[in-house]
Amino acid sequence: MGSRFIRKVRTASGAVAVQIVDQSGRATTSVEHLGSANTDAELALLLQTAKQRLHPGQLAFDFGDLEQEPAALEEVSDWTKNAELPVENTGRGRPKTGTVGAAKVVASPAVELWEILTAAYARLGFEVLADEGFRAMVLARLIEPTSKADAIRVLDDIAAPHPSLRTLFRSLHRCHDLDYKDALAKAMVAYRTQSVGLGAMIMYDVTTLHFESKDEDDLRKVGMSKERRVDPQIQVGLLVDPAGFPLEMHMLAGNKAETTTIVPVVQAFQQRHGITDMVVVADAGMLSAANLTALEDAGFKFIVGSRMAKAPYDLQEHFDTKGNRFANGQILESKRVMGTGAKGRERRVIYQWSAKRFVRDNRNINLMERRAMDIAEGTSQMRKARFVKTTGNKPVVDEGRIERARMLAGLKGYVTNIEQSVMKGQQVLDSYHDLWQVEASFRMTKSDLSARPVFHRDEDAIDAHLTVVFAALAIGRHLQERAGMSLKRIITELKSIRSAKIQVKDDYVIIPAEVSDEVRALLATLKRD
Repeated sequence: MGSRFIRKVRTASGAVAVQIVDQSGRATTSVEHLGSANTDAELALLLQTAKQRLHPGQLAFDFGDLEQEPAALEEVSDWTKNAELPVENTGRGRPKTGTVGAAKVVASPAVELWEILTAAYARLGFEVLADEGFRAMVLARLIEPTSKADAIRVLDDIAAPHPSLRTLFRSLHRCHDLDYKDALAKAMVAYRTQSVGLGAMIMYDVTTLHFESKDEDDLRKVGMSKERRVDPQIQVGLLVDPAGFPLEMHMLAGNKAETTTIVPVVQAFQQRHGITDMVVVADAGMLSAANLTALEDAGFKFIVGSRMAKAPYDLQEHFDTKGNRFANGQILESKRVMGTGAKGRERRVIYQWSAKRFVRDNRNINLMERRAMDIAEGTSQMRKARFVKTTGNKPVVDEGRIERARMLAGLKGYVTNIEQSVMKGQQVLDSYHDLWQVEASFRMTKSDLSARPVFHRDEDAIDAHLTVVFAALAIGRHLQERAGMSLKRIITELKSIRSAKIQVKDDYVIIPAEVSDEVRALLATLKRD
């Protein structure tokens, strides 16, 4: 059978901590720290708080002002000092030194969490907006991603100050009308330039966000979904630095081809900040001759993943002399003209062979070959498969394609316009591998910040929603970078630290929570200027 009681324990600093303990049999199942007291008065207030927590809503008989037996720090054994024999008390009972008076807990604010979030918001320069409602929506999304209307509940839960719901909705309108996204993007670039230096690399990728609606419009379109959904969607293009910190976010029509998304986003970044001398890194989905020409003409260098269809031609000399034998980590380079006619430009193409990738590629080839054989033998339903071709209206295994796939197993290609004298092949590969930071930011956007599904219908409201997410993403990445732990863990750790706001007549007292050394170190890291 379980039990719940109040416990007083002496801490290493000599203070007395007040706790509510839950036990099942002899096992302690949970301990809630209410705070630590350094004086008898503080201890009395904490014990009053604990009693109200232990028996919430319990009524008391009105016997008038009764003298209460005060709590004393000296009653809790102090193991931090040398033990002394107790002094005999010749009087009856404990000495009466005063009365506690009527005290009640009016709130349990997460003071540390709110201070960390508001400080991060200001540190990134977002106070330039001077919009309390927008700040409330951004910080509430970091604590618990929910609807704008429910943000008030989230902030009330941690006893954080906030404006009214009507003010929040007015802020959403201002967000689009006053182009908050522009001010935020400029603040982000300014912060990164000042704090760590804006590097020469920017990473780009695109994702999709779906809507809980079947109706399409000019923006919300059914298109190629990364989540394999058939709902109307929009595409979101994101630029980040090599550490994953967001620099630019754009909303695009849901049926727009991925290859056509990169140029508008990079050009907007260029016009907003006047920056041209940078290297844009993107995956193979962005690869097209027209894209690369447009980036180059805009003054950018690029590193883009290459599709493997041209690899047999690029590496013909190697295959003729050494077959498909490669050393692990081997890098090979060639040149290829991309584009047709007068628009064609010679590009540097880099390939690397990896033993780990070779094993993975061959495993996938074996699975696809087995699927093709099942279709050809009629034991599996006819459907699109990589290694199946039709001969005389009959599906057969495409042996030639399987052979070409095995020849290229383990290879990965990259295209760039950076000369070898400026950046060696391994440096190009290392730069491309930082692209996972964009995917990590998208994962935070979709999971920790719940940017999807989107319930807004009006394009301006959708833009405002993404602007809130954009600001929250920047703060989330900033806190993760400082703490070296996930945003979810940071919020969970800090949200559990609750102070006690106690009202004694017309006065209020905030009693801070007792925190562990680990949490104290986390707070020091996050509060560092």
